[in-house]
Amino acid sequence: MTMQRYIAFEGVDGAGKTTVALAVAERLRFAGHDVCFVREPGGTATGEMIRSVLLDRGDRDVDPWAEALLFAAGRAQLAVEVVGPALAAGSFVLSDRSVYSSLAYQGGARGLGIDAVRSVNEAGLRGVWPGLVVLLRVDPALALGREDEADRISVEGLGLQQRVAAAYDQLEQADPERFVVVDAVAPLHETVEAALAGVVARS
Repeated sequence: MTMQRYIAFEGVDGAGKTTVALAVAERLRFAGHDVCFVREPGGTATGEMIRSVLLDRGDRDVDPWAEALLFAAGRAQLAVEVVGPALAAGSFVLSDRSVYSSLAYQGGARGLGIDAVRSVNEAGLRGVWPGLVVLLRVDPALALGREDEADRISVEGLGLQQRVAAAYDQLEQADPERFVVVDAVAPLHETVEAALAGVVARS
């Protein structure tokens, strides 16, 4: 299986990941490619249950390490049940978030350590790792203003999202060959075209 066809769409909350990823998936299908679209957390029965614990708003606290491990658990199930088989069949896999979200949010913004969170996820993913990351870069304050509805994490506000943005920048600087950085402030059609061009050039 080729990980270059495993493409993660990343960015702060409200950056437009879902919209852009779905548009790129549609364009790839139109060009004749098989495309599997997934989201994190979620994508499996187990993952959707974990998603509700992690993102549904309610009167509860989730410890940062519990949060990181729950994300990793859902991701491991998605890798073995959906992503790995799709890649083995030759499909593109476009993911609305991925392990890089955990590296940025829990590893960087929550202070658990990027390397520590990476190690936990490497154990569960067993080599099923995005070959390309499309990072939608936008000012966190602008991005939060775009959100239709805040989830348990984004409701924490601007400070967290600013730390997330800084962590994404750190990840991109450490591994620039894996990242395509796209200006998500541009009009949607321009953002989609830039993301698609990056995917096609690297895949």
